[in-house]
Amino acid sequence: MTMKPLIAANWKMHGNMSWRNKPAEFNEILPTAERRHLDVLICPPAVLLAPLADKRGGTDVWLGAQTCHDQVSGAHTGEMSADMLSDAGAEYVILGHSERRAAGETDADVRARVEAAVKAELIPIICVGESLEQREAGQAEGVVEKQLAGSLPDDLTDYVIAYEPVWAIGTGKTATPGDIKSMHAFIRSRVWPTTRILYGGSVKPANAQEILATENVNGALIGGAGLEMESLAEIAKAAPKRR
Repeated sequence: MTMKPLIAANWKMHGNMSWRNKPAEFNEILPTAERRHLDVLICPPAVLLAPLADKRGGTDVWLGAQTCHDQVSGAHTGEMSADMLSDAGAEYVILGHSERRAAGETDADVRARVEAAVKAELIPIICVGESLEQREAGQAEGVVEKQLAGSLPDDLTDYVIAYEPVWAIGTGKTATPGDIKSMHAFIRSRVWPTTRILYGGSVKPANAQEILATENVNGALIGGAGLEMESLAEIAKAAPKRR
């Protein structure tokens, strides 16, 4: 089934107000006319959402948040609701990122946030992935299956999955094309045929073409390589035009 690749840059805790011009900078490097076959998404820190939304103009770059709370409002100091993020300009939201799961976020937490995101008309990008210990113990598929089952509401249809092999992020270890193909095929068997499955394990310009050409890889969730627009554009250029 043909679907547009999604190239998503997670800025994590990087950036300042000068970065509000980055969507326009990206568009200069890779104009919309040259990337109609794919979607490009930037997920900045929440404080930068509104400035980026104001400055992106006609760049056709989507914006997303990095998490949201499961409540609409209330006494939740330091938190942001999905409605607030949508109002600030977000169209997507990353949920269950490995860094947040490592900090104690559970599948039930992710599921509740997904439900809140959908109510706010945000498209959730739900992250799953196993640790090195779990992979070496032969538990990779079981871990991912449990995360999918626990994090996805039963009636959810419009969403994105991002597979993050935690053991291949900033560790010096690399997932092979076979590792990626196998896990993405497993995830595909558990989700809708129209669901985009992103790969999120240290994607860079040097490996993007091989990764994005892999069966059932429908895009990438990018960390450090998505902070500079030249690097992000090189990865976007590697996305296949037809799948």
